[in-house]
Amino acid sequence: MNFESQRIQQPFISDQSGNANEQSADGAAHEAQSALIIPVVLSGGGGSRLWPFSTIETPKQFLPLLDDGKSLFQQALDRVCDRSRFGHPVVVASIRHAQICAKALENEGEDVRLILEPCARNTAPAIVMAAAEVLRVHGDDALMLVMPSDHVIEDVNEFHAAIAKGEAAARAGYLVTFGVRPSGADTGYGYLHMGEDVAACPGARKVAHFVEKPRLEVAEAMVAGKEHLWNAGIFLFQAKTILDQAGELAPAIANAALEAVAGAKRDGICTVPDASLFERCPSESIDYAVMEQSSRVAVVPMAPGWSDLGSWDALATLLGTEKPVGPITTVDCESCYIRSDGVQVAALGVRDLIIVASGGRLLILPRGRSQEVKALLSAMDSMAA
Repeated sequence: MNFESQRIQQPFISDQSGNANEQSADGAAHEAQSALIIPVVLSGGGGSRLWPFSTIETPKQFLPLLDDGKSLFQQALDRVCDRSRFGHPVVVASIRHAQICAKALENEGEDVRLILEPCARNTAPAIVMAAAEVLRVHGDDALMLVMPSDHVIEDVNEFHAAIAKGEAAARAGYLVTFGVRPSGADTGYGYLHMGEDVAACPGARKVAHFVEKPRLEVAEAMVAGKEHLWNAGIFLFQAKTILDQAGELAPAIANAALEAVAGAKRDGICTVPDASLFERCPSESIDYAVMEQSSRVAVVPMAPGWSDLGSWDALATLLGTEKPVGPITTVDCESCYIRSDGVQVAALGVRDLIIVASGGRLLILPRGRSQEVKALLSAMDSMAA
């Protein structure tokens, strides 16, 4: 890719001297464009908790983990492919995965945007850079739908219905998040405590407070009370709103991210922020940096069959344990999730295990402990050092 430096300019504002008919046509075109929701797909995650299938070279969002054979990244794009409602997406990904993303986006044409991070800095800087791009291209009124690229949503119609409920609140200046109605007391998710209704925005409620991943007894009490939702990490807001709030609540992140994208190099659909400037940006999630501090957060409850596939346990729950994946033989095994991408696996008389083989690597652990894979990888790195 032949990148060239390009300072990002502010959106063009016309004067009052043009032809009235031309101004009217331009205004109608801008209004139609602004009515679109611009998807922002975040794809910078490493997916280490699904090791050994998910690796730094090919993290989980680019893998066909489900039965339809599509990657999670492609599924995320498919959810927002209706161009009568959604604009062409802005994708934020690691520069390491530039070719994978570009290939997946090749049918999107020249209007798609691919921001390639030179290093990992979490979701707050990624969203600030995407907002600057959306504001530059689509103007002040544009709405952004921010979605991780590695989640599962089984009921897309329900998801779209929730987006429609959130639009009025987002256009009224709220930072809208989407909360999933819990199916159980899961300690692997953060929770949102719902507050009062948002005036004139049916279906949206203010967020009373955020709850970090709770202990089991706390999660059970919250689920029983029916006023808490899982935090899905999916957002809807105007580009100008998130930039204003980030500038006020996380100025170090906002300034560094905006400077980095202002000094970006561009080649076709690809934008690479200035590496030296981006490296100085604090690494923080949008939840910690902005959402948990803002007084302008609303939530739309939904139940679209959502999972963040954050662990092998989550995948086992979604797909079930009855059908092993790959060349696997089992005898007298019960409640085991077993998967291989080529290595012959045989299991006899084991219970409640996760067994995953990929690329000469083998993972074995009890079901219920797959959230600890990151710790296991850290231990492996320490032994290799």
